[in-house]
Amino acid sequence: MYKSIIRPIFFQFDPEKVHHFTVWMLKNFPFLFKLFFKKPIQDPRLEREVFGLKFKNPVGLAAGFDKNASFFNEMADLGFGFVEIGTVTPRAQAGNPKKRLFRLIDDSAIINRMGFNNEGLEAAIQKLKQNKGKVIIGGNIGKNTDTLPENYTEDYLKCFEGLHNYVDYFALNVSCPNVSSHAKLEDVDYLKELITEVQKINNTKEKQKPILLKIAPDLNHGQLDEIIELVAETKIDGVIFSNTSVNREGLKTSPEILEKIGNGGLSGKPIRERSTAMIKYVSEKSGKAFPIIGVGGIHSAEDALEKLNAGASLIQIYTGFIYEGPDLINQINQKILDSKV
Repeated sequence: MYKSIIRPIFFQFDPEKVHHFTVWMLKNFPFLFKLFFKKPIQDPRLEREVFGLKFKNPVGLAAGFDKNASFFNEMADLGFGFVEIGTVTPRAQAGNPKKRLFRLIDDSAIINRMGFNNEGLEAAIQKLKQNKGKVIIGGNIGKNTDTLPENYTEDYLKCFEGLHNYVDYFALNVSCPNVSSHAKLEDVDYLKELITEVQKINNTKEKQKPILLKIAPDLNHGQLDEIIELVAETKIDGVIFSNTSVNREGLKTSPEILEKIGNGGLSGKPIRERSTAMIKYVSEKSGKAFPIIGVGGIHSAEDALEKLNAGASLIQIYTGFIYEGPDLINQINQKILDSKV
């Protein structure tokens, strides 16, 4: 029903407006989702223990969908094993000018240049206080757009300190192509500094929270080797492969349309192979030394299994969720059960 009726209607309208409408429906009329979509699969064989946390299943919602921690309880009801909220920045910010979210229907993809639009740290905290304990929550954190380079770390530390009591793990978003000074955020020396400072705060807490790094899909093997060394040196808990891409190679969408859309991060089917190849390379090269969350181009149960077989411990969906609908969660979990992965 979703792909034959609901999606064709939604895709007639602006994607950002559709997102807000869907969230409003989910919050106010949750029974409709139970009516139209299958009951989530619950099976102890789906449980995974990763970086000290017990996930009821390995299928998560990637960051960027629930930016303000507004509907993680409702996402849990749809069957997600974990939800990554954010990206959260210390202060509220509007993000980049609209229009900033674009569907590439021929490619089953999305280009976005949202620019970390969110209501800020304090708003996220207030909403996280409504957590009913249904699902593991990750906190994806970043810096404000107008923050000076010398204060980047301070922004991350504010978010880490503020969210520490309310999320189960952290993802340091240092690879979004839609924020300023992107180059510094991916500089290995700076990442060492950032991770070290975050870990200092973590070590003062009665209960430490796992810390992960979210990586771009456009890195070469040499850069991936640096990431492996970085994880080994800092003993960070894991890595998320991958964020959105600036690469436009091989798209079916015409160059004229792409030029009209302009800059932004590409997600969806076109980055599936790149993301999986990164997971496989890093998993094998490191000897599976640390957990990996696989994300990028998962539009089917087979795509999810591909990520898991490549070395991912958990997977996340976003664009696939938009194109395929909530039943994708069940399809993936059933495939995992059938395949005994």
